[in-house]
Amino acid sequence: MSQMLTPGRWRSLQATSTDNHVFTIMAFDQRGTYARMLPDNAGYDTAVKIKTEVVSALSPHTSAVLLDATYGMSAALSLSRTSGLLLALEKTGYSGTSTYRRTDFDPDWSIEKIKQVGASAVKLLVYYHPEAGELATEIEELVRSIATDCHASDIPLFVEPVSYSLDAAVSKSSAEFAAQRPAIVRETARRIGGLGADVLKLEFPVDAAFDDDAAHWRTACEAISEVAPVPWVLLSAGVDFPVFARQVEIACQSGASGFLGGRAIWKECVTMTPAERQQFLQTTGADRLHQLSAVTVEHGRPWTDFYKPPTFPENWYLAYD
Repeated sequence: MSQMLTPGRWRSLQATSTDNHVFTIMAFDQRGTYARMLPDNAGYDTAVKIKTEVVSALSPHTSAVLLDATYGMSAALSLSRTSGLLLALEKTGYSGTSTYRRTDFDPDWSIEKIKQVGASAVKLLVYYHPEAGELATEIEELVRSIATDCHASDIPLFVEPVSYSLDAAVSKSSAEFAAQRPAIVRETARRIGGLGADVLKLEFPVDAAFDDDAAHWRTACEAISEVAPVPWVLLSAGVDFPVFARQVEIACQSGASGFLGGRAIWKECVTMTPAERQQFLQTTGADRLHQLSAVTVEHGRPWTDFYKPPTFPENWYLAYD
């Protein structure tokens, strides 16, 4: 059954999606990973400049762009007027250990400031494993609390739950973890999706390095769509573009509402010269977004399948708070 949204969340989902109500969003909220990608001796100004160049060139080809407060606000001012803005709430990285990951926040950055600068939505990344016991419960309560705070400000929340191994001897990039991944991502979508998130930003449920069977990919994506109570979009997780393009097509054919991809779209250009970067963005970068968007518009499930617009009886605003 469709949930009726409040005016701000409805308008914000409109602002971050296409006319067909699917999401064709570029992510460039990377901070720690981005800093490691930069040329040697590149400082803050260079990081801001490159991010701004990428966003200025590619945002006309997106329904929205996801950015960060650290390097991204100059880029946010260069957004195409047809592109919505999402901003990340969490700090980059995590605290704790590799098998016990907590999400951290900058006390000087908040939901209120994200709305104040004109963003359409809040993005929250959490590291999550459904079998993490007390930590899983803690993360679930965190998501529920932030969703409540976002909705109090009438701004939607995109939640990005990223899986990890609970066993230090089992790498996330191992065959052993790959075998567990479909079930982990599916259960994560079921649990986190029921805590107030408006949209889920999910990993592809199959590790392409170990399983390249399109039928398996489709089954795993359909399993997510069966349990996810809200729209879900696909993140790229740093895979190369040809892999991500296949993943987006199968995910959207299987119930996803689009993509929210980053490095698969723009990663090569970070170390290029300014002239090379502009050439790449105007050709390869734009072409990649056009390809992903065409597939999403053709096959993606509209978020309006999950939500219906608010109604406005006489004097509705008296009760709007």
